[in-house]
Amino acid sequence: MEIILKYFDDFTEKQLQQFSQLNELYRDWNEKINVISRKDIDSLYERHVLHSLAIAAICPFDKGAKVVDIGTGGGFPGIPLAIFNPEVQFVLTDSIGKKIKVVQEVADAIGLTNVTAIHTRVEDLKGVSFDYAVSRAVAPLADLWRWVSPLIRRGQKGEELPNGLVCLKGGDLTKEINDTGLKRIVQAWKVYDIFREASFEEKFVVYVPKL
Repeated sequence: MEIILKYFDDFTEKQLQQFSQLNELYRDWNEKINVISRKDIDSLYERHVLHSLAIAAICPFDKGAKVVDIGTGGGFPGIPLAIFNPEVQFVLTDSIGKKIKVVQEVADAIGLTNVTAIHTRVEDLKGVSFDYAVSRAVAPLADLWRWVSPLIRRGQKGEELPNGLVCLKGGDLTKEINDTGLKRIVQAWKVYDIFREASFEEKFVVYVPKL
């Protein structure tokens, strides 16, 4: 928890309580369902919570924005972002039902009223639209964009960036970005430049705008 407060200092008491509850909740659920790598559970706040908040640092969402988390797994980046942005609506999706169960249980346990957890593949969502899509290491960038582009409406519901896809990626992104055919508009930021932690040296926040 201390590592979160190293970089952010303007949380409400409720947000602090919600963040602090994550450790015990994820440890308990990880004993039942392996939603976080066993080797990572001791680094929950750095490798999962803080990592997720890199999106918040790059793309602050406006009040009333609607965000979909693609392949949320155990709730990352969606759960930390929902705590960080209590006035933003989040829809967290995953194709694995037991993971969505964990997401819903965690959200309920900490009183997150701005989260809806849905057991579905994002490409099967119909009749809905979002301002932003977020994701963490789910699929190649070209696939992510193909899935979410039809769901993202044009406009700007964020302080810095127009509506689009904001995702967390690792390693050499050259081929991934080239494969999208959108190289001229894709932007990437090093997470290490945002949070000076060794584990983020090869991590990136990648953004594709909805033009």
